[in-house]
Amino acid sequence: MQFYRDGYRPGDPDELPARGYGLTRSVDMPSEVDVLIVGTGPAGCVLGAQLAAFPDIDTRIVERRNGPLQVGQADGVACRTVEMFQSFGLAEALVREAYWVNETRFWGPSAEDRSRIVRTGWVDDTPEGLSEFPHVIVNQARMQQYLLDHMESSASKLVPDYGIEFVDLTVLDGDYPVEVRLRRADTTGESEFTIRARYVVGCDGARSSVRQAIGLELKGDAANHAWGVMDVLATTDFPDWRTKNVIQSAGRGSLIMIPREGGNMVRCYVDLGAVPAGDSRIRQTTVEQLTAVTNSILHPYSIDVRSVAWSSVYEVGQRISDRFDNADTAPEPSVFIAGDACHTHSAKAGQGMNVSMQDAFNLGWKLAAVLQGRSPAELLRTYSAERQSVAKDLIEFDRFWSAFVAQPTFDPDRPEEGGVTATELRDEFARQGRYTAGLATTYEPSTLTGTSQYQSLASGFVIGTRFHSTPVVRLADAKPMELGHAHRADGRWRIYAFASSDDAELLNTASWLSDAPDSPLRVFAAEADDLDAVIDVHGVFRSGHHEIDVTRLPAALIPRTGPLHLQDWEKAWAKHPKRDIFAERGIADAGALVIVRPDQYVAHVLPLDARAELTDFFAGFLTAQPALSIGRARHPET
Repeated sequence: MQFYRDGYRPGDPDELPARGYGLTRSVDMPSEVDVLIVGTGPAGCVLGAQLAAFPDIDTRIVERRNGPLQVGQADGVACRTVEMFQSFGLAEALVREAYWVNETRFWGPSAEDRSRIVRTGWVDDTPEGLSEFPHVIVNQARMQQYLLDHMESSASKLVPDYGIEFVDLTVLDGDYPVEVRLRRADTTGESEFTIRARYVVGCDGARSSVRQAIGLELKGDAANHAWGVMDVLATTDFPDWRTKNVIQSAGRGSLIMIPREGGNMVRCYVDLGAVPAGDSRIRQTTVEQLTAVTNSILHPYSIDVRSVAWSSVYEVGQRISDRFDNADTAPEPSVFIAGDACHTHSAKAGQGMNVSMQDAFNLGWKLAAVLQGRSPAELLRTYSAERQSVAKDLIEFDRFWSAFVAQPTFDPDRPEEGGVTATELRDEFARQGRYTAGLATTYEPSTLTGTSQYQSLASGFVIGTRFHSTPVVRLADAKPMELGHAHRADGRWRIYAFASSDDAELLNTASWLSDAPDSPLRVFAAEADDLDAVIDVHGVFRSGHHEIDVTRLPAALIPRTGPLHLQDWEKAWAKHPKRDIFAERGIADAGALVIVRPDQYVAHVLPLDARAELTDFFAGFLTAQPALSIGRARHPET
């Protein structure tokens, strides 16, 4: 991260001075807001954290609880989610606190005595090279607290308004078309009030009132199969207590055990079997009963539960909404839903919290771009189109994986009964590694995602997938870094310009980007903007980091920005001496331009000299010479 660019100040550099609406934020709800977020679950917290980067946008978050979540439900944090947290500057703290899932081990009935389980194999939990970050486990409440703290430390000083419940909404006309009725949950008597919003986002869970208010519903079926879950502190003679385990027993069900952060707690997912449709008695299963089933499956091992931090019983089900916005009933979408409000599924794939956060990460920068006048309102239609497709894929994967894990173990003495062998279970788990790491999402060609015409120029940066980071060396200070860590959650697009064999064409392209009137850096920025305000350019050279004078680079690679017009020394890179990014990511000798969306997905690959094509691509969703942003009109000091 960079700091002191607006002058030195003592104290924690992560604690930014208030600007824009951060200067006037009140405990009282205003009568009008730009964005109203309903709910502080995973999606709501990511959306709030992203919009907090824009103090010129008036964002408010309402939560019916009286404070932050204390005991979380979800705990699996996919590699892709950790990559996203890096863009907020939060990954280092997250991976320090979390349990790292390094291996998954498999247990099944012994061939000699099927009443006893034995270890049948293991696999690396995340295949080598998928991400620079591990798959980790940490309480959902902690995940959300990281984001809440980030909001509060931002220049927006964004904090949720707790104890306020969403009641209903009506979409009208005008600059603030959504009229929202809210209720103070901690008062008696007349406690309802109304505010107007430009946009409303329902992050209020599977029973979403926002979803119901715009006439949408979750559609799908329950699988009528129940699981119990409990976070336990226990003593045990089970040797793999501190690794992730998938355990099959002979006739007593299945068990998934996932260690938690802190070195002692473990989450147990206990197979409770088939449940008759409409039978809710299974939800009355006690912790003692879950423990008894666990010990039955673990035989000859056992656990002695000393404390239970959290427990629940649920039925597997997969449901999804037809759309994630109100575009069917309004001229332009003004109400959105995210996370469990638009898709629900089991915990088996470990994707619920992760996909919910990615929903919000997709939507947040789009709202900011439209509200700041940098993109037309049509951009917001891409949210439902992109994320509903992702949710459909998740539903199909979850339906398959939940059924697969719930199968009985294969008994060679009774082959007619079917089931799955230990080898089949282990091999299937390994095959699904990319999906469970959160890296299977691919956005289809659209205004935001180009075609594969020039994909061969950078075969390792697949268009529509997340930008796959690789180590490089920063020219200015010889610091080895992951290139993807230059990407911050600030709403900007990125151009990564990879040099041709002699670096010359990269310098020519950077000069054009810096100075030409038809450069997208100048076409899509307002006159008062910094050169990199909308599009952030990074150059990656084939030369060693000692061979280039950074001060002689074109302005796009060392721009003077901020109130003091200081040089930005963090945009020029050389290949790492031990990790050649050009070889690892298939960069052609001719070089390439890799365009990356604000949510870290590769939008396009173009030739290094494709100047007209580059500007034309950005013209598909950016507005030339945008008017003054909302915040600048209202808060000149920003």
